[in-house]
Amino acid sequence: MAAPRRRGARLAAVLALLLHLAAVIEGKSFYDVLQVPKGASEDQIKRSYRKLALKYHPDKNPDNEEATKRFAEINNAYEVLTDAEKRKIYDRYGEEGLKQFQGQGGRGGGGGMNMQDIFSSFFGGGGGGMEEEEERIMKGDDVIVELDASLEDLYMGGSLKVWREKNIIKPAPGKRQCNCRNEVYHRQIGPGMYQQMTEQVCDQCANVKYVRDGDFLTVDIEKGMQDGQEVSFFEEGEPKIDGEPGDLKFRIRTAPHDRFRREGNDLHATVTIPLLQALVGFEKTIKHLDDHLVQIGSKGVTKPKEVKKFKGEGMPLFQSNKKGDLYVTFEVLFPKTLTDDQKAKLKDVLA
Repeated sequence: MAAPRRRGARLAAVLALLLHLAAVIEGKSFYDVLQVPKGASEDQIKRSYRKLALKYHPDKNPDNEEATKRFAEINNAYEVLTDAEKRKIYDRYGEEGLKQFQGQGGRGGGGGMNMQDIFSSFFGGGGGGMEEEEERIMKGDDVIVELDASLEDLYMGGSLKVWREKNIIKPAPGKRQCNCRNEVYHRQIGPGMYQQMTEQVCDQCANVKYVRDGDFLTVDIEKGMQDGQEVSFFEEGEPKIDGEPGDLKFRIRTAPHDRFRREGNDLHATVTIPLLQALVGFEKTIKHLDDHLVQIGSKGVTKPKEVKKFKGEGMPLFQSNKKGDLYVTFEVLFPKTLTDDQKAKLKDVLA
């Protein structure tokens, strides 16, 4: 009986793994939701959760269903990734494996904490927790970089290697004042008379300095991204002594193209044909951004500046299977001169 049980266990593990892979393909992983790498430390996870939970909290986004959905996803991901046992199961078997574990009476099988409970426990509860936390965190500046993405990458997806040079904090000799705060005390100024005083008190910390350092970053360009969309790198912005670094954000901008012009989800192209083809029709193809050929020929008369629409040949919509349209404007090339014989023949034909 032991062998069949082992085979059943292996089969269940394989099934759970396949379900995990399907879930990763279809949607974001918990690490993606919290914008941290898979090997992130608990401290990294907590810092990212704090930032995202404050950003998408329903109190800051009233009547915003998308923000409420994101807030729920963030809390769900945080609950799993900060629980060592759940995280281990999730890393191995994915979300479906985690559900099976909870369904069999594993820790957290009762459905986990309410998302507001998670937020309250993290920020200490109370009405002003969110606002106080935002005020208390000292952060470095976010760095925003305009990034030109080729139309090919925006059509098919791609990645860009970008050199990033920034300040980093390194240890330095000596001590410095840090964690300075105002403390209140009372001083007696007479019999039964006290005066409230405020004094700044600082700790002594190891000294630090800024050093320039650089490295290559890989920026993933997703199909259908629009101008103005951002790709964020958590805590890759300017550092802050005794605080958290800001974020680095690459703001997508469509680079000029020699054959196509983008307008939203549509593409525009201009094709020049000779007068004869404009009158009698023609067969013609143009090469698309992924090198497939689009038939743009016509059997009828084509007027100068005529625009024809080719449905579904435009840009892919972001995170969708749909595509915009391609609009081709035809320019007609007229002959510079005609002989008397050509003029006579044209008169006979067109009269």
